[in-house]
Amino acid sequence: MNLELFIAKKIHFSKEGDKQVTPPAVRIAMIGIALGLAVMILSVAIVIGFKKEVRNKVIGFGSHIQITNLDSNVSYETSPIAVNEAVLTELSHTDGVNHVERFATKPGLLKTDSAFQGIVLKGVGEEYDWTFFRKNLKSGDVFTVSPKESGTSVIISKYLADRLSLKVGDGFLTYFVQESVRARKFTITGIYETGFLDYDKLFVIADIKQVQRLNGWEADQVSGLELYVDNYARLDSISEQLYFSYSEKKDRNDNTYYVRSIKELNPMIFNWLDVLDINVVVILVLMMAVAGFTMISGLLIIILERTNMIGILKALGHDNRGIRKIFLYISFFLIGKGMIWGNIIGIGLCLIQSKFQPISLDSSIYYLDAVPVDINILTWVLLNIGTLSVAMLMMLGPSFLITKIDPAKSIRFE
Repeated sequence: MNLELFIAKKIHFSKEGDKQVTPPAVRIAMIGIALGLAVMILSVAIVIGFKKEVRNKVIGFGSHIQITNLDSNVSYETSPIAVNEAVLTELSHTDGVNHVERFATKPGLLKTDSAFQGIVLKGVGEEYDWTFFRKNLKSGDVFTVSPKESGTSVIISKYLADRLSLKVGDGFLTYFVQESVRARKFTITGIYETGFLDYDKLFVIADIKQVQRLNGWEADQVSGLELYVDNYARLDSISEQLYFSYSEKKDRNDNTYYVRSIKELNPMIFNWLDVLDINVVVILVLMMAVAGFTMISGLLIIILERTNMIGILKALGHDNRGIRKIFLYISFFLIGKGMIWGNIIGIGLCLIQSKFQPISLDSSIYYLDAVPVDINILTWVLLNIGTLSVAMLMMLGPSFLITKIDPAKSIRFE
C-alpha cells in the first residue's frame, strides 16, 4: 500500500481537507494552470492552422514543385520547355509524387466597357487537379479542358469580378502585348475567392491551348510542370532528388530543366511562416512560467497550513522524502484538475472558432478571412505531457521546505 498516496488522497478529497487545502491562493494557482494550458492550446492550434491554411493557398496556386526552363526569368512571360509523354510518365512514377500537370502563363490586360485590369492568364491541361478551386468557388463551376479543341471558358476571382462588374456567363476581352497586340474573348464559368489577395487579383484560369497559340508554341511546349507530393514533410528531399535528376537533362530544343520547390518560389512567405514558430515558443515559455510560479505559491501555502501535520509525521518516524511525496501528490491532483479545465476551455474555444468563426481577419493583410485553428492530437498530447512535467518539476523546489521544519516547533504551530 502506498501510504503517501493514501494520506494525500485523504487530505485532498475529504470534505475537511478540502476546506483546508483550497484557500483562495490555491484556487488562483489552479486557475493559473487552467488558463495557461488553455492559452497554450489556442496558441499552438492557431499557429498550426494559420501556417497550414496559408501554405495550402500558396500550393493551390503553384503546386509543391515546379519544373520550368532554366532560361526563364522571374516574370510570367516565360520561355517554354518541351515535355513529352515519357517525361510525364517518369515524373508521375517518381517516389513521393502523386500528381503531375502542365501549365502555361501569359500576362495580359482584361478590359470591359467601364474598366480594365492587368492579369495573368494561367493555362491548364485536361489533367489539371481542380480540387483547390472547387473548394474556393463562390458561384458557377470549373470548366472541362478538351484534349483537342481550344476552349474559351475561364474562371476568375471574386476580386476581379467585383472590380470589373462581371458575373458567371459574362464575356470579356483580354489583350496581350507582343509583336502585335492580340485580343481574345473569354466566357466566365466560375468565380472563386481564396482570400489570398496577391493571387486573387492576378490569376485567370483558362485552357492551356489558348496560351500556346498566343505564344506560337507547339502542342508539347509549356511554361512548366507542376508536381504534387504525397507528404509535405518530404517536400525538400523530393525536390532535391528531382533537381539532381533533371539538372543535366534537356528537352528536344536543348533547353535545361529547372526544378524548384514552392518554398524556393515563395521564400518570403515561407520564411515569415517559420518566424511564427518563435512566437509560439515564447508564448509557451511564458505561460508555463506563469502557471508554474502560481503553483509554487499554492504549494507553499499548503505546506504552511499543514506544518502541524508535518511535525507529527516526523515525530512518528516518517522521513522527509516520504512527506515531500505526500505534498507532491497533492500538487499533482491540483495540477491535474487545473489541466482538465484548461483542456475543456482551450479545446472548447478551438471548436467554437472552427465551427462558427466568431473571430474574423482582414484577408488583405493575413490572407485569411477568419482565425484558423488546427487541433493536432499528437501536439495536444505532447503539450499536456510537457505542462504536467514542467509543473511537477517546479514543485520539487518548494517541497524542499519540508526538510527545514522542526517537529518540536511545528507540533505547537497553529
